[in-house]
Amino acid sequence: MSEQQPQEPETVSGQPCTFCNTNNLTLMQHKVEVPYFGNVLVFSMTCSECKYHKSDVEALEHKDPVKYTLEISTPEDLKIRIVRSSEAEIKIPHMITITPGEGANGYVTNVEGILNRVKHVIEQTRENEEDEEAKDKAKNMLKKLQKVIWGQEKLTMILEDPTGNSAIVSEKAVIVKMKGKKENKTEE
Repeated sequence: MSEQQPQEPETVSGQPCTFCNTNNLTLMQHKVEVPYFGNVLVFSMTCSECKYHKSDVEALEHKDPVKYTLEISTPEDLKIRIVRSSEAEIKIPHMITITPGEGANGYVTNVEGILNRVKHVIEQTRENEEDEEAKDKAKNMLKKLQKVIWGQEKLTMILEDPTGNSAIVSEKAVIVKMKGKKENKTEE
């Protein structure tokens, strides 16, 4: 069995940017094989003039709407691979929901990367908050995140994607196929 060579990203420069109307947009796409998930296309657009940036991931094989649930219980779980499309919603119950908006980006990261993003959002919210009770709540969430990173507490992470272009790549993840609002549990 031969090892697949990494594919060089395809890049096209000098494209028109719809935001600043200059020809400074660079388009890039790259095919990547994600173990246990399959081939994905990672693509991005970046304007060197106005700094607009958009990225996403898309499965090259057809995927059904899906929900992944992962219990993070050890520091080793922080290394679990996450593929998140721009359509996916990430939930950490009783803490935060990351809902995709029009400018949402897709990315490939790991659990620790998601927790760092959550930590950053909570820190920003705390800094901008004037209510002391809300600041204390944010402080407690940050403490809990740190304890999860140290393996002292457990945390549940849920990833839902109506396009099926996202995944939590781990045998620990519980996978549920979604059909609209109805969910059907699958054994995978």
